[in-house]
Amino acid sequence: MAVPTIPPPPFDPALDTIDQLRAVGREFHRRGWSLGTSSNYSVVAGRAPLELTITVSGKDKSVLERDDFVRVDAAGVPCDGSERKSSAETLLHCLVAELVPSVGAVLHTHSVWSTILSRADCARGAVRIEGYEMLKGLDGIVTHDTCEEVPIFANAQTMPELAARIRARLVAADWSDPKRPPFHGFLLSAHGLYTWGRDLAEARRQIEIHEFLFEVVARTRSFPAGAVATALTDQPQSGQGDPVRPAPSIDRSQQTAQRHQQ
Repeated sequence: MAVPTIPPPPFDPALDTIDQLRAVGREFHRRGWSLGTSSNYSVVAGRAPLELTITVSGKDKSVLERDDFVRVDAAGVPCDGSERKSSAETLLHCLVAELVPSVGAVLHTHSVWSTILSRADCARGAVRIEGYEMLKGLDGIVTHDTCEEVPIFANAQTMPELAARIRARLVAADWSDPKRPPFHGFLLSAHGLYTWGRDLAEARRQIEIHEFLFEVVARTRSFPAGAVATALTDQPQSGQGDPVRPAPSIDRSQQTAQRHQQ
């Protein structure tokens, strides 16, 4: 009998930064969020001036090596003296690190559900997620009775043009309340998710929460119209506990006959 293989822990904060990023790549690939050579991950390496350590372009995230990373400046230009190159989307990582307060890591994934929802809701400009307990996994949210609007940007191959649109949205947002950010990530249409955190552990958690919620929203839309609303109205109201159902009626004559047969 084959002994089952136990996967390694998804994330160990005791590892150094590079090995943490490699562990994130293995986990995200296994969970279907970073397949092929998609996705890119970064951590802030310095603030004065701003510099990031980011994955090299075109690498399979399930088998990242220690030299599959490059250090870049605030414009996304390599500054570590190596010949390694990062993705054109490095500029988006730099924007987030520059404009969103206290960011220490930025993660970008390409899951099935984020791809579907970002395309389906692109015309609306955001994916609306409302009323789910798992929203409390996002930084600053303390109740399920809230709504998260995840912005969507139409994708573009011209990175400066895309970056300009995202910069405008980040600049216009109100980041003054550290306890409740205006949003926790954004989507590129038919592409994937960007999210962030004060450190890599928090950014990883916010990927996980977003991906769970995207799947819930997408799957819920596949139900027949009104099915979810009907199911919800059948649930007990808050504080009332499970509904009390009447006990089944007992046919005394059948009960007596069963005893005689025993």
